[in-house]
Parts: sequence; C-alpha cells; structure tokens
Amino acid sequence: MKLHVLSFFLFFSLFQILSAQNRNDSGLNGDEFDFWVGTWDETWDEGEGVVGKGTNSIQKIMDKKVILENFEILEGASKGFKGTSISVLSIQSATWKQAWADSQGSYLDFEGFVNDNTRGFKTQTVNSKGQKVMARMVIKDIEEDAFTWDWESSLDDGKTWSLLWRVNYTRKL
Repeated sequence: MKLHVLSFFLFFSLFQILSAQNRNDSGLNGDEFDFWVGTWDETWDEGEGVVGKGTNSIQKIMDKKVILENFEILEGASKGFKGTSISVLSIQSATWKQAWADSQGSYLDFEGFVNDNTRGFKTQTVNSKGQKVMARMVIKDIEEDAFTWDWESSLDDGKTWSLLWRVNYTRKL
C-alpha cells in the first residue's frame, strides 16, 4: 500500500512539473488578482432607493497559490446569502480557474480572463428554458482601494451582454 501511495505522489509531482512549463507561455504569473486580496465593503443599488450591502474577505492560501473568497450579503433583499470561491492559475491549462459555491446550493466553474485594467471570470450554463447562457463577472476600474464588479449574461454567445448586478467594492481600512 505504501508503494502505491508513494508512486501516486511521484507521478503527481512529475505531472505538476511538466505541466508547469505551459504557464511560461501564457504571459500570466499568478499575481493578476492580487489587487483583490483584502477585506472589502460592498454596495449595490437594489432600486427604489434601497442599497444592498455586503462584505467580502479575500486571502491567498496554500503557499499563496490559491485565492480564497468568502462573501456575505449583510443588508438587502438577499440578506444572509453567503458564497465562497477558490481561484487559481492552473498550471495544467495556464489559465485562471475559479470554483464557486453558495448557501443556495449553486456551484459554478469559471475560466478567468485578464485584459489591461479588466479582470474577470466567465462560464457557460443552461437556463430553465434550455437556452445556453454565458455569464461573466467583470472586474474593472481597478484602484488600490476600490473597483467595480459587474455580473453580466449573454444569450447570443457573447455578442451582446446584459448587466444583471453591479457591485462597488471599497477596501476596509
């Protein structure tokens, strides 16, 4: 049994080393989302003068290779909603990956994108009508202590996007 376990770890380590060579070709270095690390206050417009409020705590874990997110809505229509994600620059695909799960039982897999002063994650799902839906979170207007996070969807393979939710992040001091 010990030999099988040792063989697995040796194979896994070799696989990781060989896969890491792909990262060098991507132009990504693993710090593309470091601006996000910290504790954030969040606000958004819920309409009719109601402002939703939340908090998000972001930290780097596992030798600073993985980003852990813990999100919670504190005020507004969805008060009590919680979500968590892990994000990592995958050495296998040389792309950012994110897995999201929340207190409503949702689970989503995302692939990241990095463009100048815009970052984000996108995914593709199927809605209750059987339609293919692309969804993305777009992080923009990035400053040291603030940024804007938009949740968008597309029903036409990304030709046009609809804004579903805009969240304003402000770093807690």
